[in-house]
Amino acid sequence: MTRAILSLTATFFIGLMSFAQTPTSKANKEKFSAETVKTTIDELQKELSEKHPGFYRYTTETQFTAYIDSIKKTITDSLTLFGSFQKLKPIVAKINCLHTGISLPKAYLDQLNTRPNLFPFQLFFSENKAYVVRNFSDNNHILPGDEILSINGKSIPEITALLFALIPSDGYNQTLKYRALNLQFPSWYRNIDLTENFSILVNRNTMEKTYYISGAKFDDIAKDGFLKEPTRPKQLEFKIENNVAFLTIHSFAKTDIKNAKQDFKKFTDQAFEEIKNKNIENLIVDLRDNTGGSDPNAEYFTSYFFDQPFRYWDRIEVTETVAKEIKGLSLKLFYRKPIEKKGIWLWQKAKHTSEFDYYETQKPAKNNYSGKTYILINGFCMSSCADVAAILSHNKKAIFIGQETGGGYQGNNSGMLPVSLVQPFGFTLTVPLQKYTNAVNPLVNYGHGTMPDYKTEPNSDSILNHNDKEMQRALDLIFGAESVHQ
Repeated sequence: MTRAILSLTATFFIGLMSFAQTPTSKANKEKFSAETVKTTIDELQKELSEKHPGFYRYTTETQFTAYIDSIKKTITDSLTLFGSFQKLKPIVAKINCLHTGISLPKAYLDQLNTRPNLFPFQLFFSENKAYVVRNFSDNNHILPGDEILSINGKSIPEITALLFALIPSDGYNQTLKYRALNLQFPSWYRNIDLTENFSILVNRNTMEKTYYISGAKFDDIAKDGFLKEPTRPKQLEFKIENNVAFLTIHSFAKTDIKNAKQDFKKFTDQAFEEIKNKNIENLIVDLRDNTGGSDPNAEYFTSYFFDQPFRYWDRIEVTETVAKEIKGLSLKLFYRKPIEKKGIWLWQKAKHTSEFDYYETQKPAKNNYSGKTYILINGFCMSSCADVAAILSHNKKAIFIGQETGGGYQGNNSGMLPVSLVQPFGFTLTVPLQKYTNAVNPLVNYGHGTMPDYKTEPNSDSILNHNDKEMQRALDLIFGAESVHQ
């Protein structure tokens, strides 16, 4: 999700920083006064408004202040660590930035994961409805495909609204939030209902029945791709079948690709060389669930779809506070001093890294591709992956199939991502310091991601039967509606 940029020196910091870990046993019993929680909220807003470059990107200062005041009015008594977290979490998500997050102390979270407090089902969410995908409970009467109508007295629409307020995404995007619920629902639900017992109302063929279910421990239900990051032997995959090229890029992240013992540029060069040598006229690129990574890799891939110089980013901004903190050894070795133009502080490309070069005009790749390209996208296309989709969509270089990308069409807030602790709670706070604006029309898809040319809506049946609707649509466009699923 995050960009692989340089680590920050101590010159950069977000307020409230302290590196004394909160003991877990103490955190379970200690309570924090209402005044302490409210003061922390006020200080958090002040620090973030000064250093987060997109703090008011999608929510005005007046709206944000009103929202914070509404949260503070609900704090009338002392709160536990978890209760305090429940107040701060939606405030951070309100920034509408998927790179900004706040988390419980690791020791506290680890202890939570040893308790049976997770809802023991994987669910699929669609239009305020939830369907069972996998049952990890001891009750075998609840089957895949059954609809969950309510949990512990709250309807699915109520639960969805509460969780959407906690899940960070760029702008007003909701496809990322739905994807997060589909793959991580038990962990998100625990944020609003920390319990070890669940009463669920289930609908099957219009017959409703209530079941009482015990919770599950994290290690008992977490699977590859469910509650855990998926592990893949290869991050990059390529093949040619029936005169169609299929290129899957699971990640642009250098570390992920290196761990898979692959070389991004070499792999990409070889794939497009083979496409050219075999005169392949149709290319399907699968970017679904690609949460981003290295900007050099993302830009390099994008360059293969241009035969003329092109723009990738329009600019990179920082706040005035951050711009003035850039000094000392880090400035001499890695960074250039931001410059101010018409009240905007513009980040300058670095001296010893190419990570910030892409606001300059870019060159097309040598063996650039001019055939028809179909790109599969969904809500977990984030960060640099979303940048790729936006640039190719803006320049009409591909046909997009699937759901709106989770990352913003106009860009995002990311770059350098310092992590600090919010005390006295020990919450981990991650804050991006740079605002990236893509070289696209600023009036198109504002507050949203890249929109598909052909929208597909997976349903519970397609999920349970493993029907790949996006891939099938791409093949239908190439071969006609009678094409056979690969």
